[in-house]
Amino acid sequence: MVTLAASSPFIWILAGEASGDVLGARLIHALRARNPNIRFAGVGGPRMAAEGLESLFPMRDLAVMGLVEILPRVRQLSRRLDQAVADIAAQRPDMVITIDSPGFALRLLRRIEAMGILRVHYVAPQVWAWRQKRVRKFPGLWDELLCLLPFEKEFFGRHGLKTRFVGHPVLQSGACDGDAARFRARYSVAENAHVLVLMPGSRRSEVPRLLPVFGQMLALLKARMPDVVPVVPVSPVVAATVEQAVRNWPVRPIVVTDIHDKHDAFAAAGAALTKSGTSTLELALAGVPMAVTYRVNPLTAFMARRLIRVPYVAMVNLLAGRQVVPELLQQDCAPEVLARAVQTLFENPAVAQAQKDAFATVLHGLEGPGGALPADAAAGAVLDLLASRGL
Repeated sequence: MVTLAASSPFIWILAGEASGDVLGARLIHALRARNPNIRFAGVGGPRMAAEGLESLFPMRDLAVMGLVEILPRVRQLSRRLDQAVADIAAQRPDMVITIDSPGFALRLLRRIEAMGILRVHYVAPQVWAWRQKRVRKFPGLWDELLCLLPFEKEFFGRHGLKTRFVGHPVLQSGACDGDAARFRARYSVAENAHVLVLMPGSRRSEVPRLLPVFGQMLALLKARMPDVVPVVPVSPVVAATVEQAVRNWPVRPIVVTDIHDKHDAFAAAGAALTKSGTSTLELALAGVPMAVTYRVNPLTAFMARRLIRVPYVAMVNLLAGRQVVPELLQQDCAPEVLARAVQTLFENPAVAQAQKDAFATVLHGLEGPGGALPADAAAGAVLDLLASRGL
């Protein structure tokens, strides 16, 4: 790893959603720990703002997913892309780092290709999961790709793409450091109450799809488990939407936006119901048995089924190579099905323990090279690339 002491590289960095905002904040922090003179500009959310980034425009403008859901936002996204390209052209940074959000980020990288600026993409596009032929379009998009999953280095390497595995950032998320007693005391939750974590997502486009069915599921679960206490950890970006949606739920949930409250809730929880994605790894790290569920527009689901090339959507299942946690998708994302799954996790210790045992194996495979923290490994890759240009 190269450490820069006197130089002042200028990095333009972009995150398009809450998870990318977390990665971006950790990366900025790790880079500044090695070189306090590094300057940053770009687009990010509240966590990157806490590290001193002044966002060019609100990150929430980019937080949308789904083949159908994105259509009403195309014009706005196009304007934001033009704005980002113009800002990079005007500021001429030494490097552009894009984090996840491939629909926007890869278009940005392509648009600035002729500028001769170093380009890094952090979090590999999941083309190994669906439409693998898209990888043919990637050469020339970046100078280095930073991967979170161990098998991605080999996959992209086969296509001649420069790739570095840096480990998965969930390992430094603090998800396993929560305090159950503190959570119960803070929110007046009885010691014997069944705490259920509900994770509907971080995007404004996905939250409305899961919250109604979660509320209906709770109506059924409350009749069977009267002491159930639901907790909904959400990003500040969607907090107001969630508060409005849960106002008339049969069991009023505890809505938390603070990351420490979220981790304390994990420690207190006996089960979780979560969307697919990184949240499954957070819960695995915290040792919370879970069921994974998701629902999208039927047309989006139809098209996705024709394109997906992996047997599972939950990352814990994909990494384990088998179904460790239930996947309750589309028609199975239904109140009765979800209620039964949650009740099983609370009432069948053997089922819950089998999940926990599998989590340990999965998480071990996500450790970065040489035991480095993922953000430190990513920062090292960035500094090495800058040094290769004499910066």
